[in-house]
Amino acid sequence: MNQARQDQGVLYVVATPIGNLRDISARALDVLREASLIAAEDTRHTRKLLAHYGIGTPLVALHEHNEREATVALLAILQQGKAVALVSDAGTPLISDPGFFLVRSARQAGFRAVPVPGPCALITALSVAGLPTNRFVFEGFLPSKPAARRQRLHDLAGETRTLVCYESSHRIRDCLADMVIELGSERAATLARELTKVFETVRHGTLGELASWLQADGNQRKGEFVVVVQGAPEAAVADAGAARHVLEVLLGELPLKQAASLAARITGVSKNTLYEQGIVLKDRQ
Repeated sequence: MNQARQDQGVLYVVATPIGNLRDISARALDVLREASLIAAEDTRHTRKLLAHYGIGTPLVALHEHNEREATVALLAILQQGKAVALVSDAGTPLISDPGFFLVRSARQAGFRAVPVPGPCALITALSVAGLPTNRFVFEGFLPSKPAARRQRLHDLAGETRTLVCYESSHRIRDCLADMVIELGSERAATLARELTKVFETVRHGTLGELASWLQADGNQRKGEFVVVVQGAPEAAVADAGAARHVLEVLLGELPLKQAASLAARITGVSKNTLYEQGIVLKDRQ
């Protein structure tokens, strides 16, 4: 990669509020005021933030559908020695938001990419979840299609690090239901909704409890979500794999209910957990 050219333009990657407009740093406001141009995921959304702080810097759109085309134009502006600020609709750019292609291209072209840190829904939710934070894995948005989502969760069932993902209002109920099936109803979790906004809700419980709570209250299914789930216990990973193998063998000879009950007696794993796994296994046959 080329060395950054100090006499050329700078790309600032600026974190903006995820809800409460006061959650923006003084430095971020200075950069947004002084930049020659702001590249925004949705110019209409960012214009409201700028208007709130009396900032009149010109805006251009940079989103998932035009990022490559927009990058060419933005690199030309950087070449003129100007400063460009990159923002997303909320939080830190590139974290499940556009901007990766622009940042990589700017770096490869020798321009400096300067972070202006601030809000991030991932870290905000993790900080209040009450779950281990020394090691965690961020999955962004899980697959939207049910079969792919269940497969991904199945692959993550043995992950011992805390699991964090984003989810939308129209998929959150199905997402939690799939987590119950693939990760187990007793796994500790936190559901963070509409963080820093008027109707912010942070709910703690097991996956089974959270799924039931969400099912019973339609109002809690509105907004944007962060789901934080405790990792699998180290000792339980091997036990869960052995129990699943026993269940698969028994399903070849017995009805689901009997197979789950017998597998639970043999392995010590919860009968309900094995029954839920058995439903998935039979669906995939």
